[in-house]
Amino acid sequence: MKKIINDPWQFVDEVIEGILKAYPWHLKRAEGTDRGLVRADAPVSGKVAIATGGGSGHIPVFLGYVGPGLCDGVCIGNVFSSPSSEAMLAVTKAIDGGKGVLYLYGNYGGDVMNFDMAAEMADMEGIPVKTVLAHDDVASAPPDQASRRRAVAGLYFAYKVAGACAAEGADLDTVAAAAQKAADRTRSMGVALSPCTVPAAGKPTFTLGENEMELGMGIHGEPGIKRSEIKTADEIAALMVEAIVNDLPFRSGDEVAILVNGLGATPPEELFVLYRKAHDLLKAKGISIHRALVGEYATSLEMAGASISLLQLDDDLKRWVDAPMFSPFLLQQRFGQ
Repeated sequence: MKKIINDPWQFVDEVIEGILKAYPWHLKRAEGTDRGLVRADAPVSGKVAIATGGGSGHIPVFLGYVGPGLCDGVCIGNVFSSPSSEAMLAVTKAIDGGKGVLYLYGNYGGDVMNFDMAAEMADMEGIPVKTVLAHDDVASAPPDQASRRRAVAGLYFAYKVAGACAAEGADLDTVAAAAQKAADRTRSMGVALSPCTVPAAGKPTFTLGENEMELGMGIHGEPGIKRSEIKTADEIAALMVEAIVNDLPFRSGDEVAILVNGLGATPPEELFVLYRKAHDLLKAKGISIHRALVGEYATSLEMAGASISLLQLDDDLKRWVDAPMFSPFLLQQRFGQ
């Protein structure tokens, strides 16, 4: 294992320290916790606040999605581990601007338990909280068990939509409904080519043969749906697009936003090769692309692989996806272009 780290047990705290030193004008610690970051101007009075979080190891999820037009605060745990409910409460209190707080995060058991506890504690302190879970990974459960599905990179669309809706001045119920609509209309699938190594563990999270790939693997190394010899980029794109399109289902005449995401060790050039084929497959199905995003939006340390996410748009979702936002982690999207 080769990593640019110091003490593996200090890895997460040193990541946070580095981010705060790089972007002190953008982020600050939430009072009462070392693992929570909030907007430098938090709380924003009169706006619904949005909080997210989960295990570290996925930058820009979750630390990179705090900023205008996105989330207001984030709390992280150790690598691939849930943050504590106490830390999440500290973030909630730090961002509450008087209109309540939306918890928006991925559908993972430890996160659900701790965020629910934080919501109960916030309620006792007079802060109303609503929760929306992203569940976009079509490989993790069949359609009739969608509530069991885990989240992957499609969570980005929920952040973008909720953040834009909150920035318009909507109330908590409306922001939660917008986030839920985005979550319900998003589908994703990924493919892994190599494992990653958690610093404190010192060994790969799973093994793949030199010429193997796993379709549908989760971003923590959760089992996928099929392991096979590695296929061409066009074949991989076709497998993912077919699974995604058939699941919602997406239909001819739909407009979509598409996200081609790298898992940490995949060169951007390979992501554009995937996008090229996905674009052509969708066009052949009569599905038009309103907005395309290609890059690293939800990683898994140094895992090699990629995912594709589609959001089925309507007029409101299109407006929110196009709205301005800013994060120093996503400079290419700062003006919604």
